[in-house]
Amino acid sequence: MAVPAWEYAILSTLIAIVLLYHVLDFHFVGDLLTGLRGDKVELVYSPFSRIAGQILAKSQFFNRRYWPTPWLCSPHLQTAFVHFHGRPPKVTYRRELFVAPDGGTTALDWLDPGLSKTKKQIYKSLTNIVSFARTPIVIIVPGLSSESSNAYMKHLAHGMVNQGWRAVVINHRGLGGVTLTSERFYHAGWTSDLRWFIQDLHKQFPKALLLAVGTSLGANILVKYLGEEGENTLLGGAVSICNPWDLVVCDRFIARKPVQKLYDKAVATGLTDFVHRHSTVLSSMDNWNFIRKSRSIRTFDHLFTITVGKFETVDDYYRRSSSAHLVGSVAVPLLAVNSRDDPLCTKEAIPWDECR
Repeated sequence: MAVPAWEYAILSTLIAIVLLYHVLDFHFVGDLLTGLRGDKVELVYSPFSRIAGQILAKSQFFNRRYWPTPWLCSPHLQTAFVHFHGRPPKVTYRRELFVAPDGGTTALDWLDPGLSKTKKQIYKSLTNIVSFARTPIVIIVPGLSSESSNAYMKHLAHGMVNQGWRAVVINHRGLGGVTLTSERFYHAGWTSDLRWFIQDLHKQFPKALLLAVGTSLGANILVKYLGEEGENTLLGGAVSICNPWDLVVCDRFIARKPVQKLYDKAVATGLTDFVHRHSTVLSSMDNWNFIRKSRSIRTFDHLFTITVGKFETVDDYYRRSSSAHLVGSVAVPLLAVNSRDDPLCTKEAIPWDECR
């Protein structure tokens, strides 16, 4: 009782700051210490790259600094805000079903310039394009459990169309409202659907430039595909956003802190509910009771993914599916965008030297 109340207030404030900074990753205190100047965008590339030099000469983006909205100064707040208040643009997709050689069905959702809200502006920008058959096509590969209806997918597709390009979202198997037609299921290293679709797309539009954008798990699939294909790829360039890169490192990271464990549990719960909807097709699985009780991604992968994907162990699946060790084999221009404070795809997994 003899301790003054103001000392309790100071102590409580210090404890709250420590908790916010170390547990919820609030950056506001650090931003104040740096004079609210934000962080410089760091570009890792080879100084001998002619293409990188041309991009740097034309783009002002890499000379800017990143400073988030003050009240969204935590990656967890940003993730929650975008999830609940993404404000997606109004888009109308044109659906096409693609049947893979192994019998699997993938939903393709197209967004063409003529279907955009700003179609007058788009058609005006298309006047310099010889024909619709030559219009560049951007393939968008969603993240884990994401599909074309997600807000960030609509933003990406709409942004591509505003450039006068065509956009197509390749939904993963079992997503986009399409029932599984094969027991082969997608996973972090499943590049076959993307490869088959790109080959088919090139046959349909041989004169069109093909580009691709992958996000999160879709970015890992995209970069892994590029590394596997090397100079044989039919893509002219690609962008990787929030790539987990090294799945072994990310697996260790997500089990490290209490906040990350919440993400782990939430993602695992969504995965178990998702695959259970296709239980009638996945007849080879006889442990659904255990799968539905999965409370971590690693447990889910142990009970489900390695069986469907025919991997020996979970770590074997993570090692063989990671895109980090294939960066050196990528033969087309690749822009990789990652955040240092990503709550799932840790910066520790980024292959800095390989990218350089």
